[in-house]
Amino acid sequence: MKKTLAIFMAILSIIFIFSGCSSNSESTDTAEAEETSVQTTADDSEETLSQEVDTSDDIDLDLTSLSSTMVYSEVYNMMITPDDYIGKIVKMAGQFSIYTDTDTNKTYYSVIIADATACCQQGLEFELADDEVPSGYEVGDEISVVGSFDTYQEGELTYCHLKDAYIAA
Repeated sequence: MKKTLAIFMAILSIIFIFSGCSSNSESTDTAEAEETSVQTTADDSEETLSQEVDTSDDIDLDLTSLSSTMVYSEVYNMMITPDDYIGKIVKMAGQFSIYTDTDTNKTYYSVIIADATACCQQGLEFELADDEVPSGYEVGDEISVVGSFDTYQEGELTYCHLKDAYIAA
């Protein structure tokens, strides 16, 4: 009896597997419609957020108003799909960091952002419009930076940064 029940359950499982994998254009159309609806809603929400956040600086993406998890996720997305962000004015806050390359003697400034548990960090370089950090800022200080998102090449690598940036109050 147990063997018959096991065989019956196996056959039933196979039927469910194959029926789940069959192509059903109606369900595909419904899924595409739902995806489009979700995307439209997300675009509308982003547009609303952008309109609420806009200041005299015409900021397109204000990361200072998001939770730490969302900021970390958004910065990660900026690194993965930089073409989606090029030219957008971004405002972000985090820990101030400086790195000087000893080979080229070039100084790099960045804002370091941690996720909610502070186990993971993501940084974004910024290039100040006046090329000098105002006095009173030390490495590790919390800062807010506003700049235009862009990419640049160094050697064979592409890097993301905020160009023409300034430290916001």
